[in-house]
Amino acid sequence: MPTTRTIAVPEAPPCFRAALSTLHSLAPSPSVVLATSFSTRIVTTVHTPAHPVTCRPSHTVTSMGLSAAVRALHSADETACLLGSSAAERGAVESWIENAEANLLPPLGVTKSGLAATVVADFGRGVARHLRSGNLTYLVGDYLTAADVIVACLLAELMGSAKKRIKCTVSLKRWMETVAIGICAMEVEMEDGGEEEIEVQMQLPVQKQKSAKQDKTDEKKNTKKENTGKKEEGKVALKAPLSTMVGTSKQSSVVSEKKIDASVLSSGESGIFLLPDPSSVPLLTVLGSIPHTTYVHPPAMTVNELLEACPIPPIPGALAGTHTKNLFLKDKKHGAFLVTARPNADTNAKKLGKLLNLKGKTNLRFGDDVSLKKSLDVKPGHLGPMCIAADSEKTVTMVLDSKLALADAVYSHPGRNDMSTCLSGSDLVAFIRDITGHEVILIDFDASPEAEKVATGPEKLKKKEKKDAPGKQPKNAKQQNTDKKTAAKGQTLLALQWKKTEHFANWYSDTILLSEMISYYNISGCYILRPWSYSIWEGIQTWFNGKIKELGVDNTYFPLFVSKDRLEREADHVEGFAPEVAWVTKSGESDLAMPIAIRPTSETIMYPAFSDWIKSHRDLPLKINQWSNVVRWEFKDPTPFLRSREFLWQEGHTAHATWEDSDSMVMQALELYRGVYEDVLAVPVIKGYKTEKEKFAGGLMTTTCEAYIPVAGRAIQGATSHNLGQNFANMFNIKFQGEDGTTKTAWQTSWGCTTRTLGVMIMVHGDDMGLVLPPYVSPVQAVIVPIVSKKCPLEVLAPYCNEILADLRAAGVRVRLDDRDFYNPGWKYNHWEQKGVPLRIE
Repeated sequence: MPTTRTIAVPEAPPCFRAALSTLHSLAPSPSVVLATSFSTRIVTTVHTPAHPVTCRPSHTVTSMGLSAAVRALHSADETACLLGSSAAERGAVESWIENAEANLLPPLGVTKSGLAATVVADFGRGVARHLRSGNLTYLVGDYLTAADVIVACLLAELMGSAKKRIKCTVSLKRWMETVAIGICAMEVEMEDGGEEEIEVQMQLPVQKQKSAKQDKTDEKKNTKKENTGKKEEGKVALKAPLSTMVGTSKQSSVVSEKKIDASVLSSGESGIFLLPDPSSVPLLTVLGSIPHTTYVHPPAMTVNELLEACPIPPIPGALAGTHTKNLFLKDKKHGAFLVTARPNADTNAKKLGKLLNLKGKTNLRFGDDVSLKKSLDVKPGHLGPMCIAADSEKTVTMVLDSKLALADAVYSHPGRNDMSTCLSGSDLVAFIRDITGHEVILIDFDASPEAEKVATGPEKLKKKEKKDAPGKQPKNAKQQNTDKKTAAKGQTLLALQWKKTEHFANWYSDTILLSEMISYYNISGCYILRPWSYSIWEGIQTWFNGKIKELGVDNTYFPLFVSKDRLEREADHVEGFAPEVAWVTKSGESDLAMPIAIRPTSETIMYPAFSDWIKSHRDLPLKINQWSNVVRWEFKDPTPFLRSREFLWQEGHTAHATWEDSDSMVMQALELYRGVYEDVLAVPVIKGYKTEKEKFAGGLMTTTCEAYIPVAGRAIQGATSHNLGQNFANMFNIKFQGEDGTTKTAWQTSWGCTTRTLGVMIMVHGDDMGLVLPPYVSPVQAVIVPIVSKKCPLEVLAPYCNEILADLRAAGVRVRLDDRDFYNPGWKYNHWEQKGVPLRIE
């Protein structure tokens, strides 16, 4: 029985049905069924039956969105090349589809047509430039692909919802007529707008004439006549392409000389534009996978201008939040500061110096334009908190309003004053801390300097000071912070000093140390896994080994080192790992003739051997797994179990004869990782796909299990399973003779899970007493603590305790009797609670 694919398509918008019906007709397959979805999303269900020879069990995978539906159609009939005929073409096609989903789908849910018209103009202009630049007929390659069908149908739907006359360039109009109208049978009205621009004609509301003198630029733009003092209605053409607002400069501070006419931007129904291509703004590319949305608005040099040019929320449906006020201050003794606060915050320099606890005489003044350009590579009026990324020398101190750090939405300039980027407060802090490597000082601008406590270093959120006894003055910040680290008389500091909700980072450090999970080492980013944590890792290994053997996967081991030429053979792969690769350059006192890399991952180590082992279809599938250590020289805030320079993991690598087999292996591995988290560690996860930018370097597709850390309010990557396609097979010549006698290229997968699983488990389950371990992996599942007294000494209790111990061991319970006479019961309770033992018997 073959694999079946059911794609449930919602009735609205109609472009979904038009696009997927067209693709289904291009790649007809009886294994694909288009059904009607009663939800608002496209739901794709792929059912793979059990394999009669390998005894592989049947499984079903459900995915959401257009991309998943297109992949299912492509896998049903690869001869149609819906995703292209090569790995490069597939990447380009999927990139077009992802961009269309990200930029064209959101406006379909907005009732106002102004936003739809704007997005059509901006996105359509990009399509037109792409077609015109290469004199292309289709978006990818020389033939119709899924990229053409999806993009054309979504554009056609938006053109209809815009309810405005759309003028398109010749190239775009020809392409839309060919694909949207001719192939997909969509209805759309377009006008020929020449080759230079896309024009959207829209009615403007009554506007008051300006009386100021207008320069020659205004005359060329046909703006209103001066000194008329009249009111009139009219039409205006929104002709300026988005590229004039976005720019393509190499520096984040450079603003394009071309500006959008302010009257045009402030006209329309929303007056503000969604930025469809964040990659065109240098600072936004640094954000990586952090969720963000950028809006284009009239230039604003001051906070008051910004509040008028970009009200909150900027468009219907956007998050309500706050803008920021940004100051670049300098002090001769204390250096430079980038201060980001709420627009109405009191940023008096003298008060700020006290809030920052700056010692000695302070004289904070505004930095001059030259210093601003040199330190943060930005012009006056364009400053925002993300500009701290330009401070590679770490000479500027980042100061952030603590209320911004807790806000759901913070709008700030991405190095340009005609744009505002929306981030959550926690993501803004994470960007500054994790990506730029700067520490963040969080202060409350509403507090008095005497009561303010400044959180620096790893402390990201300020604790509220406890009130002293009546009549006493509050403790100052420094003294109160020290109290956590200094034992009062009679205290041992053997209990956790921080609550989980009070200070998550310090609680995590306390927990893994006091529970004897790790010990620190004298090389930064390297840690000792103590027996308690390694036993948990062994439990995961035991469970996982049993599962992969059922899938026909065998364990093996490859060398730790890889030669430079092999590592660099795959350009995208090495580029993705280059900053983290550690190199061996010496042997004793002698330099090596060629540097040797320490394994960051094993694709380039294993695949030359694959080429030797695989010669015929009889050698496939090849499935191996390796338990090993990996070195990735992370420099940003190393954290035990979560981000370290050396860590333990398993990595599976397989080779298959067909795409279907490799795709099935990817999903099977992903399901095993779900089992590791949910069945073994009792941590809920969500399975899904990584974006093109986040996928494995050199791979074709990456799936992931993502966990959620409630206290931090953030997701964390749990494990990944990659479909490598045929890229590495072509690179390392992994080819085989098929059953028909022809030479074919293998399809490959790789999948891995690390000791990060332990860190996620700790963060999710741990409480204010320490670890909370799931019984399945707890090294000790039950502990017996005898309560000894003069009337009932240990000699009397011992036989009874040993009887319970024997019964529990006979039942398969990992149990320990704590009969140490030099510790009292209270100490033992605390000790085993910190270690997370599930059951205590007293």
